[in-house]
Amino acid sequence: MHKTMKAALITHYKQMTPTIESVPIPLLKPNDVLIKVKAASINPVDLKIMAGGMRMLLKYQMPLIIGNDFAGEIVAVGTQVTQFKIGDAVYGRPRKQRIGTFSEYFATDIADIALKPVNLSYEEAAAIPLVGLTSYQALHDLMDLQPGKKVLIQAGAGGIGTLAIQLAKELGAEVTTTTSQKNIDLVKSLGADRVIDYHHEDFADILTNYDAVFDTLGGKQLEQAFRIVKPGGQVVSITGLPNERFAKEFSLPRWKQWLFRLATQRLHRLEKQTQVHYHFLYMWPSHSELMVLTRLIESNRLRPVVDRVFPFAELAQALQYSQKGHAQGKIVVRIGE
Repeated sequence: MHKTMKAALITHYKQMTPTIESVPIPLLKPNDVLIKVKAASINPVDLKIMAGGMRMLLKYQMPLIIGNDFAGEIVAVGTQVTQFKIGDAVYGRPRKQRIGTFSEYFATDIADIALKPVNLSYEEAAAIPLVGLTSYQALHDLMDLQPGKKVLIQAGAGGIGTLAIQLAKELGAEVTTTTSQKNIDLVKSLGADRVIDYHHEDFADILTNYDAVFDTLGGKQLEQAFRIVKPGGQVVSITGLPNERFAKEFSLPRWKQWLFRLATQRLHRLEKQTQVHYHFLYMWPSHSELMVLTRLIESNRLRPVVDRVFPFAELAQALQYSQKGHAQGKIVVRIGE
């Protein structure tokens, strides 16, 4: 095998166009596998990391290879690996300190991967891990959605929304989502029971008595979410501010806990006034939850929505397209054959 590979990296924060360079192929730890990456998907967190927006949570060394999920084939295994073998087709979301999937080869811990669904291509499979795990953890782990519960999922046609609608329906919930006129048919085809065209209606004016809101937008929409949730309900956000409770769970230093407490005073007041619980979610890798997603996909109860597939050489264009925020579902980058 070659000793070097092509990888997309940044050398400093606010570098929004990574360069594709030749770097050493990573070495394996005992519980690692080396993957020949076939495809990787673009996620909003990639843009946040490059912009420096995650520095309060995560400290990365430069140069940094970007990319947060993948699908590929195992080409080498660590000394303690027994449950995977060379040739296995896998997909996954690496842990936060080991990102770097926009590369020809990638080493990751076996706890963060699962066998790829047999009925998906590598490009389709690469669209699943981060958004699938994020949605599952929000709706199942945090909200504990049950049949008959009412949930609002913001931005239903986006990468998260397209998976979250399907998962919420799988859990038996009554699903409302927001989107624009051109995406109404798509979100209905995924299972949305009620669709709000945000260009013409404000969800906070027409919805009430919801059990939960899955916020993917932050800002004003996050604050308005508290108005429609009944007491004892939940607002889970992936774009709002981390609060002090999250900072403690994330084991951040006390001074950062204090800063997040100050920054989220308004959200804390909304929690108290409405008796609604607020969670900031930063998803965690999980082999077992990826297996749940695989079973749903292989039984045709969950499907990825892929907007476009770009070749690796056009990663910069793919990231620019992602920044526009108009994609239906996921943007995928094909890396290897």
